[in-house]
Amino acid sequence: MSEPRYGIWIPVYGNCGVMNHPLEPRDASYSRAKDLIQLAERCGFTTTLIAEHIINPRNQQLDQLETWTAAAALAEATNSIEIIAAVKPLLFHPAILAKMALGIDAISGGRFAINLVSAWFKPEMEKSGISFLPHDERYRYSDEWIRVVKALWSGERVNFQGDYFQISDLNFNPPPVANPHPRVYVGGESEPAQALAAKEADVFFLNGRPIEVIRETIAQVAKQPRDRSKPLGFAMSAFVIARPTDEEAQEEYHNLRAMVVAQDDRSELLKGVDSEVVMFKNLAKYPGVGSNGGTAAGLVGSYDTVASRIAEFNRVGIGTFMLQFQPFATEMRHFSEEVMPRVRRRNPPEASLELLAAKG
Repeated sequence: MSEPRYGIWIPVYGNCGVMNHPLEPRDASYSRAKDLIQLAERCGFTTTLIAEHIINPRNQQLDQLETWTAAAALAEATNSIEIIAAVKPLLFHPAILAKMALGIDAISGGRFAINLVSAWFKPEMEKSGISFLPHDERYRYSDEWIRVVKALWSGERVNFQGDYFQISDLNFNPPPVANPHPRVYVGGESEPAQALAAKEADVFFLNGRPIEVIRETIAQVAKQPRDRSKPLGFAMSAFVIARPTDEEAQEEYHNLRAMVVAQDDRSELLKGVDSEVVMFKNLAKYPGVGSNGGTAAGLVGSYDTVASRIAEFNRVGIGTFMLQFQPFATEMRHFSEEVMPRVRRRNPPEASLELLAAKG
């Protein structure tokens, strides 16, 4: 089994858990993002995700960090960590995005990646005058969009005639530093998302869920047709609450959950959500702390408990864990010092699902 990769969510909304925590006031600034990613790099984290919204979906009056300018600056401010910028294809023409990504790829020395998400928050599109396509059509649009982006990353002269985009005699120089191109993550929970990930992604990014759900999802995606030599990797989001004992972790979970319930008015967010988005259809099943599944993955417990659960997820095929904490810096340090070494000691020398897929 390969050792897991660990990453952090940049708190683009202000915070990943409780919006206004007594020890962590809401702060969506670039300076905070830079401080956290530099600390993460020192703590042994190897990747980071910058989610994309142009207005804050929790409350449109709150600050929201802009993804792509932040990604370029963070590429310059770091040395080794992978920087993943989320992108909603409806916001960017693929030729413009492809060129921007090549620029950040060059700044980072090949450490840049994108996370393709097909959008779910209608107000940021509608208020900008951008057509919000129906759910399944957004995935058809994304499929064509990423094919254009990859073609332009290839360094070859591109002529492309599709339903949404027409590219004539266009090529970009210099070519990417990353070989063969920046890594592509795809996120989503629906069947169209799974099909797109199997077809075009290097890594499928799953929301935090109980291990039996993750195991079933990976099995479903593995059945999808994939005309590529490299096996599909899997990443998962999770909010971590790790303490010396299970009882202490559960107590902190209940403290955070009570603050979330008291503070987090989701009425504005839910009014703006596309009703066909599977993530929000599942929202009531997994109440907890954090975004994108948060504590639903069950990484709440003693250092040994959390390490054991990460090892279990790793055995079923999760190679990358994109994590949230609160207070972020303090708990990220504790995770690095207490949980990472325990996972390393627990991982048996067995083949992971990804390695098995590679052999098959």
